[in-house]
Amino acid sequence: MKYISTILLLFFTFGIYAQKVEVPVDTTVVTEHSVRIKGQNIKYTATTGTQPVWNESGEPIASLYYTYYKRSDIQNTENRPLVISFNGGPGSASVWMHIAYTGPRVLKIDDEGFPVQPYGIKDNPHSILDVADIVYVNPVNTGYSRPIPDKEGKVEREKFFGVKADIQYLAEWLNTFVTRNERWLSPKYLIGESYGTTRVSGLALELQNSQWMYLNGVILVSPTEIGIDREGPVEVANRLPYFTAAAWYHDALPQELQNRELEDLLAEVEEYAINELLPVLIKGGFTETAMKQEAAERMAYYSGISEKVILQNNLEVPIRYFWKELLREDSGYTVGRLDSRYLGLDAREAGDSPDYNSELTSWLHSFTPAINHYLREELNFKTDLKYFMFGPVHPWDRSGDNTGENLRQAMAQNPNLDVLVQSGYFDGATTYFNAKYSMWQLDKSGKMKDRLSFKGYESGHMMYLRAEDLKNANDDIREFIENSLPKKDAPAKY
Repeated sequence: MKYISTILLLFFTFGIYAQKVEVPVDTTVVTEHSVRIKGQNIKYTATTGTQPVWNESGEPIASLYYTYYKRSDIQNTENRPLVISFNGGPGSASVWMHIAYTGPRVLKIDDEGFPVQPYGIKDNPHSILDVADIVYVNPVNTGYSRPIPDKEGKVEREKFFGVKADIQYLAEWLNTFVTRNERWLSPKYLIGESYGTTRVSGLALELQNSQWMYLNGVILVSPTEIGIDREGPVEVANRLPYFTAAAWYHDALPQELQNRELEDLLAEVEEYAINELLPVLIKGGFTETAMKQEAAERMAYYSGISEKVILQNNLEVPIRYFWKELLREDSGYTVGRLDSRYLGLDAREAGDSPDYNSELTSWLHSFTPAINHYLREELNFKTDLKYFMFGPVHPWDRSGDNTGENLRQAMAQNPNLDVLVQSGYFDGATTYFNAKYSMWQLDKSGKMKDRLSFKGYESGHMMYLRAEDLKNANDDIREFIENSLPKKDAPAKY
């Protein structure tokens, strides 16, 4: 670290339990660092601080906390990609991908992603910082980001906490960020994880239509439904490949299935779910008894849970029940929601859902001390604010979620815009097969399918926590960026 410069431009205060905590509205802290990526020493600056959100009158109504990594040995940024990173929730800070995936520093965890002590941070030799600069953005009430009360001490929640509002104010904020940091000429990419995929899918069109800012790529990590319908039999059938993956990991399938490579096995189960199971589910209670029995047998074969349980649920085993049921007779442990490699221990083996999300408690165990230490001690951002891993953003207005269609329209309007989908096979919350389904349904014309790609990993929602997939997933992003950059002077046209 060679120097630290701090600019404090504007503050406001508000009371919490008779205490007054300063919330920085517009601040900058810059530090210099280096990291070795792909055998190359990369020098970079880390700029962290806050930038306002303004209302129509030019008054600050929120302060968003961000961290911006910029390679310092490249002066001309017109060909240097900028990756804009969001996590999800809604209500989740940008901490997850920031210090565990694409950034230059990552958690100290074991090779499978479990907490180890002493807690801390280490260099990330797989970061994409060699090919792109990155900014991690925390929406209102996540990280150190906060709304600014008006003169009467009130916050207009409807301006921030909903699908449409979230997209609109973040697009305005990004316009300011890009302008301040002189990145208008740079190729731009959005990456979102979980609910962040809803956010970036909507932002792709909002940035084009309201900010006149065009993108080169959108990366959807463990995507939500992004407003694409899949209720009823489709939703039920789409669960089965995930059931297979989780059961395979826990050695709960028949031996002939356990002996197969996971991706090869999943391809078979996907075909069964689409071509054979779905027609049975569509007929519901009018399905012939023999067909229903056969479907239950096949589902039991592929899922690791009993035929009896499947029939008791009319072939529609709730996903939460699966997390409780899979290992009930074997070990009595539950399996994780966001990553079914993780085990939980309930008060009773009986019941229809786990007591808690075993994976999330494990992640908070390692992420929380690491991010608080890193931002304060390495990036020198000092504040008495609590860092919200998950902040108070509810109730969240989910009406009008048309973000999948927004992304399709943005792609249609912009021939240079490509999309990459990344999913972990053991994710039971945003399952990999639902991610594939969203990709298939995104453009029903099929005219843009060569601009949509999928990558799967033998891990969960945060596939990058597994050491092997930290490397593979970053390499896939790196390849996506390199392939989606147009050749010099190539026109954006059909």
